Amino acid sequence: MNALKSALPAIRDYALIVVAAILQALSLRLFFVPANLASGGVSGISQLLNHFTGWPIGLMILIGNIPLFILGWRFMGGFRFALRTATAILAYSLATDLLLKTPLFAPNGVGTALINDLQGDIFLNSLYGAVVSGVGYGLVYRARGSSGGSDILARILNHWRGIPMTQSYLLVDTAVILGAGFVFGWKEALYAMIALYVSGLVAETTLEGGGTVRTAMIVTNKPKEVAQRILDDLLRGVTVLEGTGAYTGIERPVLYVVITRSEVVTLKAIVHEVDPRAFMVIGYAHEALGEGFRPLKS
Repeated sequence: MNALKSALPAIRDYALIVVAAILQALSLRLFFVPANLASGGVSGISQLLNHFTGWPIGLMILIGNIPLFILGWRFMGGFRFALRTATAILAYSLATDLLLKTPLFAPNGVGTALINDLQGDIFLNSLYGAVVSGVGYGLVYRARGSSGGSDILARILNHWRGIPMTQSYLLVDTAVILGAGFVFGWKEALYAMIALYVSGLVAETTLEGGGTVRTAMIVTNKPKEVAQRILDDLLRGVTVLEGTGAYTGIERPVLYVVITRSEVVTLKAIVHEVDPRAFMVIGYAHEALGEGFRPLKS
């Protein structure tokens, strides 16, 4: 019974990843592909390859992510994070191709009817696609993983060239969408950019709400263990501050760390696993400047 109870969080996370993969695949098949809207990253490249060769999009997503995953393994933020990311990639690629074989996309299926109803309406396709995919991304982040593709490329660029994660996402996805503009048209590229932005907002809202970065102050009886897990799993720096309880007069260290919104759930899990009795405050910061975030400029 105890073993099952301890395994429930992991089971929940993987279930969320599968649901998220289905939502992302639905957004691709129902809205992005029919309207020729490149979704950015590996998915967008796979759409372009499918347009020229007819190769299955899901298969191309899987093949494109394999070398990126291997290259980015050391930057994936710990074994469990990497395993969840691999699961998300596999589930997304499979769902993208297998959905076409379901009754949803049969000639009289609901999905086919929806595609026909929205045919020619690029605005609604971009809006609905952004909302559905954004919810999917948010669920993946909530499950302490990533969806691969742009996430992996952003981490590689961040560690290889020191490019902040947010700028890395923008560079990768914008390059793919601009490339798609030469194939599908510039109106489609513009709406794809809008969909990318809206999808990010929806993902943030699904995860935990707005905000650029998060700050966390942690009071724990196991500061060394918690700090080491943060360093190993999140690859984030930790500052140890000196603190004294006003009531007890006991001196104890306070850990201070700055993280992105997608890392909040992982940080909570780390602290809970190491010291369930710890006290933690998570706040919002307007922006973070320096290593791992935007460069500090005058």
